[in-house]
Parts: sequence; structure tokens; C-alpha cells
Amino acid sequence: MIGLDTTVLLTHEIEGVRGHHDLRAQIREASQSGNLHLALASQVLQEFVHVATNPRRFRIPLTMDQALTRSRFWWEAAEIVHCHPGDRTWEQAWKWMEEFRLGRKRILDTYLAATYYERGVRKLATANTADFAVFGVFSFEPWAQAH
Repeated sequence: MIGLDTTVLLTHEIEGVRGHHDLRAQIREASQSGNLHLALASQVLQEFVHVATNPRRFRIPLTMDQALTRSRFWWEAAEIVHCHPGDRTWEQAWKWMEEFRLGRKRILDTYLAATYYERGVRKLATANTADFAVFGVFSFEPWAQAH
């Protein structure tokens, strides 16, 4: 199972983002072959809506309605397993923050990593592999890194 990061959703959903068409084709092909098993944490969708609607980030951002519709599409997709933070998620994130001496700008990614880790996800699809490699417990999906 592959845990999705916000970068993958943004690349997939926003026309004009580098790698948009390639990523859509790769995900469509994997889905049609039945080889797509994805994990999605709710906080990824929160960040997706926040970033995708930001006119400072994109020449043509999504409207709030578009972002909410697309986030619901991802959440309800048959290939998706929902990953919610559990009782020990914060403890794991806290441990990693201390162990790797991470600063305030790393809190959200560390909490996301802990959410996936606690749910048994060990492979991530992200364009920001360095944000997660520090933990030493994840491998990365090659099709997500090229974007």
C-alpha cells in the first residue's frame, strides 16, 4: 500500500503543474490494471484544499468548490484506504521530532509520517522524499518523485 502526500494530489489535480499529464496517465493505468492500492490520511486532504485554492501558489488555483469536490473524489475512490491518526500517532511524531531535532516547520509532515507509520504504510508517494527519508522507515514510489 502506498501512502499519498499532498504533492501527488496537487500534481494530479491542477492543470499546468509540471508532470500533471504524466502522473494522471500513470495513476489511471495502475488503477485500470488493478495494481493501485493507496492509503490516504485525512490531513492530506486538508492541506490539499488549503494549497490548491491559493492564488499565490498557482496561476489558476482551484475554487473552493472544485477543491472540495476533488478531495471528496479521492476520499471515496475504491483504491483508497483511509488512514486516521491513532492513539499513538502523536507519541511517534513527538519521538521523531526529538530524535531528529526537527523544527516547527516539520510538525505537519512528521505527524503525517507518524499517521502512515502507525497504520503500517511503509511506502510513500511524494515529490518531497527528503521530508520523509529522515525517519528511515519509508521507501518511495518512483512515479511520484519525477514530478
